Amino acid sequence: MGCQDIINTIKDTLSKAVFTPSSLMSGRGGLHMAQIVLCLVTFALAGIRGGSSHTYWIYGMFTWAFCPIVTLGITLIEMFKLNIFLKLCMDWDDFTTGMAMSSSLMTLSVAITYANFYICRSCVYAWVVSILAFLCAVVYILEVIKDKFLDRKKGSYLAALPGFWKVLEAFVSCIIFISLTGYRGRPALIMCVVAYIIPFPILPLIIATNILKKLKNCLPFNLDRFVFIFLIISVVLYVFAAIMWPIFMFKNNPRPSDCPGSYCIWAIEFMVAFMTYVNLIFFTVDLIFTLLGICGFKRS
Repeated sequence: MGCQDIINTIKDTLSKAVFTPSSLMSGRGGLHMAQIVLCLVTFALAGIRGGSSHTYWIYGMFTWAFCPIVTLGITLIEMFKLNIFLKLCMDWDDFTTGMAMSSSLMTLSVAITYANFYICRSCVYAWVVSILAFLCAVVYILEVIKDKFLDRKKGSYLAALPGFWKVLEAFVSCIIFISLTGYRGRPALIMCVVAYIIPFPILPLIIATNILKKLKNCLPFNLDRFVFIFLIISVVLYVFAAIMWPIFMFKNNPRPSDCPGSYCIWAIEFMVAFMTYVNLIFFTVDLIFTLLGICGFKRS
């Protein structure tokens, strides 16, 4: 493509970038407004009610702030048609659907967690926050249903199985991190924490690089080969943690008889072990699918 063709493409793109408030009146715009309002109201009520310094509560507050901010950003970009520019370097429809899927996962998990920790028969305020939290998850799930089944949008990465699988791996890693407890002063368990930490920051980098196609093409190495090596290392690390965490955490540490429901310290420690096996399965399936090059996973 010559310089004149590039200039003409830019001029054509600029001419299409106009303010379109009518986008707010569409079904998609209505869902976005509902998502923003419900999340902010839930955030405000949960904040006024107060919680604790526990990581589950902090994760919930983060989710109810992060998801509407992302949704607002997407809404403003589409309102001013700035997504026309972004389509030059990424698949915008794939990104927005993928973020709706990720937000659905986050808001649903927070709704379940909040209800588990704070609801009781006489806790009317907690019931109100929990109901609003589930409504947040519902409106995000409705957007996913609209995009995937009604509008039949095809995902190229984030909204497709390979990209969303990486999101699942990162999500489970987050659940492990917010559940970590009882490892201080115990070298074997600290090694498990290190095993959890090593793959985590690489996952968002892989996701972002695959979303930004232009960036992926500029890399001085083969990203698919790097991902394959990363998956092998991640499986080895999680196999180590899956063996060491249960042995050194639960040896001479049976479940207390007074452990209520699923929210005593022992149950949270068990959550780490359970999620370790879940992520081990995710990474193993990811590695096998990548090795075989099936279900949209790119073979190195």
